[in-house]
Amino acid sequence: MGLLLLLGLFALCVAIGVPVAFALGIAAISAFAFEGLPLMIGFQRIISGINVFSLMAIPFFIFAGELMFHGGIAMRLVRFASAAVGAVRGGLGIVNVFSSMLFGGISGSAVADISALGSILVPVMKEKGYDADYAVNVTVTSSIAGIIIPPSHNMIIFAIAAGGGISISKLFLAGVVPGMLMCLCLAVAAYLVAVKRGYSAEAFPGWSALAFAFFGAIPGLLTAVIIVGGVLSGVFTVTESGAFGAIYAFLVTLLVYRSITWENFKIAVRQSVRTTSMVMILIACAGAFAYMLTFYRVPDKTVDLLTGLTDNPIMILLMINLALLVLGMIMDMAALILICTPIFLPVANSLGVDPYQFGMILLVNLGLGLCTPPVGSCLFVGCAVGKLPMEKAVRTIWPFYLAIFVALMLITFVPAISLTLPGLLDP
Repeated sequence: MGLLLLLGLFALCVAIGVPVAFALGIAAISAFAFEGLPLMIGFQRIISGINVFSLMAIPFFIFAGELMFHGGIAMRLVRFASAAVGAVRGGLGIVNVFSSMLFGGISGSAVADISALGSILVPVMKEKGYDADYAVNVTVTSSIAGIIIPPSHNMIIFAIAAGGGISISKLFLAGVVPGMLMCLCLAVAAYLVAVKRGYSAEAFPGWSALAFAFFGAIPGLLTAVIIVGGVLSGVFTVTESGAFGAIYAFLVTLLVYRSITWENFKIAVRQSVRTTSMVMILIACAGAFAYMLTFYRVPDKTVDLLTGLTDNPIMILLMINLALLVLGMIMDMAALILICTPIFLPVANSLGVDPYQFGMILLVNLGLGLCTPPVGSCLFVGCAVGKLPMEKAVRTIWPFYLAIFVALMLITFVPAISLTLPGLLDP
């Protein structure tokens, strides 16, 4: 009955429009009261959920991304991507994917990717004769590169939800190849759709223009080098690298590009505070919710349920992927990381799946959920940027879903894709 109360009350709150963070807190505290546990313990679990030093990196990552969004770095990355791959058939679609890979690896945010790159590329693609649904679909699906390619604050949330023992440095490395693989699959899909629809190629601007665009993008690209390289080299902790990355992004946009204005700076600060507050409240309430899931032995029961249905590891992994895909369609990503990690990670561990590989499986699944209705925030933002009804975008987005699904299956069943680079840090 207690578990039914916990899950039922949470589902009810979400259904009637209560924000997910508060739905988690209400359900958890109600379950505490139902079991007769001291409510003080519930509130202690809420506070302890965010009493983690490494979580301080999240506001710095978010602030660095906002500064780059409002400071003109995105435009320079688009110019570099366009000069490099724009001459391919349907080149602007591939430019979109390549730009998302570069910008996502700096901002770590899918929504920031769509807002920054979509507002630049979607109008240009329409002007060049690309259909609106194609422009929006490429922008939406490629945006989730920011979730997988480091640095990503979602990786930090996963590391916290996994209960310790997860190196964020290794987690960052684990995301490099899967993120690039997914972008490669999306680029192939963008090319094939472009060929089928008869889109033209852009003229190659010349090697000098490519070199000029590359050198113009270097200061922005170095933001990711500072954040990720500082962590991997051991010079900075994750929190320190985030802080230095934010300072560097501010200095680049102010002194090098000279494109940040006082108004844009205030917007970046305000958006960073708002996003950080939402994430921290969510993590805090999810801490109490996860405690009650453990209290009711939900992870153990999930393992027993799945292994009771079949003893085939491939089928169990497929069922986990299916469950994550369905959940990703109806819930926010950060909440699902915090809820699903303690449930499905033990199942994956029992099958011999490394935690770093499972982290990539989880992030790709939930990233795909951001692009699917009815609660796909990336899909909503992309359609708003492209001024396209969502039903028109969904009608033709399936080749890009398929591309992400192919990458997901490779990540799920080929461990080396996620584990080769983290293995380099092992003694």
